[in-house]
Amino acid sequence: MQLYKALSMHVTAWREDGYKHDEFPAVAEILEWTHQPDVPAFRLRAPQLRALETYWYLRLVEKTPHVFDLYTHLFPKVTERMTALGMNHADLREMVIDTSFERLIQKARTDDDFVSKYDLETLRETLTLDYPSYILALAMGAGKTVLIGAIFATEFAMAQEYPDNGFVENALVFAPGKTIIESLRELAEMRYEAVLPPRMYKSFAATLKLTFTRDGDPDIPVIRGSSWNVIVTNTEKIRIQKEAIRKSDMPTLFGSEKEDEAKAEVANLRLQAIASLPKLAIFSDEAHHTYGQAMDADLKKVRKTVDYLHNPHSESGKREAHETQLVCVVNTTGTPFFQKQPLRDVVIWYGLSEGIRDGILKELAGNIYGIDFQGNEKEYLSFVIEDFFKTYRNTTLPDSTPAKLAIFFPQTGDVAELRPIIETTLTKIGLSPTLILEHHTKKESKADFDRFKSKDSPHRVALLVDRGVEGWNVPALFACALARQLKSSNNFVLQAASRCLRQVAGNDTKARIYLSLENKNVLDRQLQETYGETFAGLLGGESHSRRDFITLRKVDLPPLVVRKVVRSVQRIEKENKPIQLTRPAIGAMRGTVTAYTPSEMGKLLALKEVSQLYDVDTFDLYTTAQDLARNYRLEAFDLLSELRRMYSEGIIPVSHYAELAGQIEKQTSQYETVEETVEVALALVKKEGFEKITDEQGNETYTAEISYPIDREHLLVHYEEWQKRTGNFGFHYSPYNFDSKPELNFFETLLQMLNQKPDEVEDIYFTGALTDTKKTDFFIEYRGVDGRMHNYTPDFVIRRKDGKCLIVEIKSERERENEIDGENGAKAIATRKWESLNPDKLKYQMVFVKQDSVSNEDIEEARKFI
Repeated sequence: MQLYKALSMHVTAWREDGYKHDEFPAVAEILEWTHQPDVPAFRLRAPQLRALETYWYLRLVEKTPHVFDLYTHLFPKVTERMTALGMNHADLREMVIDTSFERLIQKARTDDDFVSKYDLETLRETLTLDYPSYILALAMGAGKTVLIGAIFATEFAMAQEYPDNGFVENALVFAPGKTIIESLRELAEMRYEAVLPPRMYKSFAATLKLTFTRDGDPDIPVIRGSSWNVIVTNTEKIRIQKEAIRKSDMPTLFGSEKEDEAKAEVANLRLQAIASLPKLAIFSDEAHHTYGQAMDADLKKVRKTVDYLHNPHSESGKREAHETQLVCVVNTTGTPFFQKQPLRDVVIWYGLSEGIRDGILKELAGNIYGIDFQGNEKEYLSFVIEDFFKTYRNTTLPDSTPAKLAIFFPQTGDVAELRPIIETTLTKIGLSPTLILEHHTKKESKADFDRFKSKDSPHRVALLVDRGVEGWNVPALFACALARQLKSSNNFVLQAASRCLRQVAGNDTKARIYLSLENKNVLDRQLQETYGETFAGLLGGESHSRRDFITLRKVDLPPLVVRKVVRSVQRIEKENKPIQLTRPAIGAMRGTVTAYTPSEMGKLLALKEVSQLYDVDTFDLYTTAQDLARNYRLEAFDLLSELRRMYSEGIIPVSHYAELAGQIEKQTSQYETVEETVEVALALVKKEGFEKITDEQGNETYTAEISYPIDREHLLVHYEEWQKRTGNFGFHYSPYNFDSKPELNFFETLLQMLNQKPDEVEDIYFTGALTDTKKTDFFIEYRGVDGRMHNYTPDFVIRRKDGKCLIVEIKSERERENEIDGENGAKAIATRKWESLNPDKLKYQMVFVKQDSVSNEDIEEARKFI
């Protein structure tokens, strides 16, 4: 079993336990918020959430371990550990018996021939790191840069919540290649309020300082020793390098060191600025630049940089003038393999096939074309152009951007030779050659290239050489073609072919890849070496979920006016009395010691209990007094006197701390929770929670993105398709995205009844899928079986013209047993409280349906109400 699979089981268990952590409980508040943020139009995707959970599991539960220590912990049996580490050769199995596992690991660290013979390069990379370093492997399109933003945002929030507890206070982000500005822009525009709860977001947003390395500027504009900095750079602009240092600078930089030492490798000024920042995390976006395929060259550059930041001593053994505390290194990549060897630092893996299945990437099933024209490139390119426009001529994204094609060439001379064929074919099928964009070193068209992804671009066919491969984000790209067979590619075939896979909400058209048979074989090999995928597996990959948009049809719905219990926290005046504490009942006892004596009958008789054994974990009185005084803004010496009165032995059992804090809380709190019944107007939809789109005529439309499983696509119901049978009932937004057939059938049956007696009913609303509190006020707060407060949105509201409403929840019959003491019961109890407060306005019914359609009995309550 691979590390990431073993780890995922532990993370799942932690999630199901509510992300419990006694020392740092705020992590649960953060992770629960990321799953259901009250923020319109943005939330982390499923792979980003999985990666964020995994990261925090490693940081808090596993206490930021070195990856090799993680293998030792998760694979206690040596045989299992060897398998997980890729030490599968029969020779290695025999060696471990003859010597020891530790001896094998030492050889992997130091013996080059041993590593080469048994393909242990990726294992060595893991073993030679002196600091925690993790690889988060996410397929393209999953949002790796946003994930980095989510990690440092949550780290900063935890550092502000728990000062001086080792959380990250500064971040260095290595962006891929020349994409510093693009990465900086993405991090600057990120919706951090969807990652952090409101109380944490405000402090984070007020203190965050984003900066980047500018060309020609030898320094970075950060205050030395400060916190909350995020520096975006690349491997070329921040690294150990040879410096030609002037003699006049030597006394400042090196004191009395000799001139030859001054020319040794030292940190440049930018690196020294970063080295001054405390509690640093390093993020490498697209980490295969430093691992994997570039392991032999680029890795050494960045490794020296990271080693310098981790180790406060120079190579000469003298301490450098910085106080960096390197917390960990986080690498994100979509390519977690090196020559078919999985990188051993991978702690989460989300592959291309999963991305296609979850609707993050376009489908490719049946759409990778291997073309054989016996080397006739002209016939090949003619076919590509004709087939693309036959298939995608009228295809557009939901924002009307037309489908586009990218053709990749090995050399600029190939473009010059083959462009006339493409122009001729376009003319033949009735299209203008002006649709072509050519972009390479000999014909730079950067402005047009940057605009190619937009609907304003006049181009639909891009001819590219060494451009538009990695990091090129063009969702309108529906097809890619490689013009000629590549003799050596360094992953070019894979990178080029996968450019057309980026998906957007509302699109269900598949992508297409055109390859010669020779390049098809190269793609198959590179898929296996880089992703561990097979060509056949990718070809057969189908989406299991899709994304779409809902649009508000009825923007100004009258609110639902009801009475409800509102809780508020109010300040109360209290006398400033001295704190009086009571020693908690003795707890955490581990056992007792009892004295026995032998009787004349040969039995042991208990004489007396000599002592009791308590938990050995204790706090000293002074530290406890200081801590409690700081938390509750009290005088430490007053608390110390009170503690000394109760604990003459001078120590406090750890188990007593929480109860003592609770006693102080009750005596010092100047707030109380007050409940009152008030009348409130609940908006069924809040247009400000949707994204507003204004067309050229000034018409406003309010939309939101949704995701749904493909097997529920038949439950997606559009107003346009149902218009004749609905009249003006229902569809306050469209499409309605039902969860089950009984919900859909209930809605359909209601419409039939309403068509027979429409006069009494104002409208019917499907509300069960609109749960974001930024989009609706119609939700009921209840305390779940986990003891926490949750929001519950019933499925339907039927509103009569006299103002009375019937609230209906549709459930499967198999969930009936959960009605009394389970989650459904908690929801029902909370809703019936609403009902009791509004007997003249509200009626609530939970319907348990035995089949896919509702019975007459199931619908009878609604029939009477109508």
